[in-house]
Amino acid sequence: MENMLSKISEAVKFLKQQDFRNAEAGIVLGTGLNSFIQQMRVEKAVAYKDIPHFPMATVEFHKGQLIFGWVGEKKVIAMLGRFHYYEGYDMQEITFPIRVLKELGIQYLLLSNAAGGINKIYKKGDLVLIDDHINLLPSNPLRGLSDPAFGNRFVDMSEPYDQKLGNLISQSAISFFEVLKHGVYASVSGPNLETRAEYRYLQRIGADLVGMSTVPEVIVANQMKLPCAAVSVVTDECDPDHLQPVDISEIIAVAEQADKKLSRIFEKVIFDYQG
Repeated sequence: MENMLSKISEAVKFLKQQDFRNAEAGIVLGTGLNSFIQQMRVEKAVAYKDIPHFPMATVEFHKGQLIFGWVGEKKVIAMLGRFHYYEGYDMQEITFPIRVLKELGIQYLLLSNAAGGINKIYKKGDLVLIDDHINLLPSNPLRGLSDPAFGNRFVDMSEPYDQKLGNLISQSAISFFEVLKHGVYASVSGPNLETRAEYRYLQRIGADLVGMSTVPEVIVANQMKLPCAAVSVVTDECDPDHLQPVDISEIIAVAEQADKKLSRIFEKVIFDYQG
């Protein structure tokens, strides 16, 4: 895996030449969740296609840009769009940007996604802090990485989501009088949505939410000892006994409605975080 290490090094070198330096926070903005950029004082935006060895964003509603700027007095790097297994990428390609962000010096990682709400108490537009996850993806981003430069390959996942960050997110939500729910996120390969039987299966194994991202990024963050937290926006209600057809445009519309609430919460977390 020396080749992967050299690719990370080349991407980092390029981005440092673009002045992507000394950022404290890294943020991954999921489907329909772009308004956080409006909370930033943007200094630089680089298209993924221009960064050495970065995958290309193939999902039309993911803009595919790395953004560098300020939130208050703190430097931030934001990924405007992420990569997914269903696009045809392997897990190491999907998580390549997270490794690059860590090498650029970020101290913690905030992730967001759009997810289906399996728990019947969830409603469209709800924000859910992910407490834990179930990995149902067919591969693992640590597979084959035996070089100790990547970190311990047998990563402990007893607490994959950082409690300090989670508490800050909860406190920030309270300060804006927002109701923040908690739950377990199941990650599946997609891109199709689930059948009624699959939703019942997910309920029975303990999932509150289902989506097609985030977990590979969290696994790699834990390998690199990078504190991380994740929030889902519930974009559709997945009650197998009352299941309604869902269109991706509806999912994006619901995510966009909740986006400003989540962006305010993340902004306050960045203001309040003390490493």
